Amino acid sequence: MQISQLLRRKGHDVATVPGTVSVRDALAVLARHGIGALVVSPDGRQVEGIVSERDVARGLHERGAGLLAEPVSAVMTAQVHTCTPHAGVQDLARTMTDHRVRHVPVVEDGALVGIVSIGDVVKARLDELEAEREQLVDYIQSP
Repeated sequence: MQISQLLRRKGHDVATVPGTVSVRDALAVLARHGIGALVVSPDGRQVEGIVSERDVARGLHERGAGLLAEPVSAVMTAQVHTCTPHAGVQDLARTMTDHRVRHVPVVEDGALVGIVSIGDVVKARLDELEAEREQLVDYIQSP
């Protein structure tokens, strides 16, 4: 399965914030959308970084509550692992595991077109495995 197929089912919406937004405001966006990460982007198309709940938690531990007033660019991950819509789900799962990332922005022709979480990847892989199992059962049970 390709990431483009996964995005067709999931949708292409991506929550973004500019790097100048405070960490407190970014947390409010995360809570409002019920998500674990935001793409940091000045225009909703360009990827400058990604900020996750984990980044904020580590920043709070290191710097204290004053971090909440700082810009999100202070805690974001600037070296973002991205993929294209043509990438395979299995390959992305490997990348996410190897690099210990839970959210990967999907970029095509330099523009943000979606985001995939580890949960999306696991669900897609489980769906693929179930389809394969059903095909095998049908094959074995056919006369």
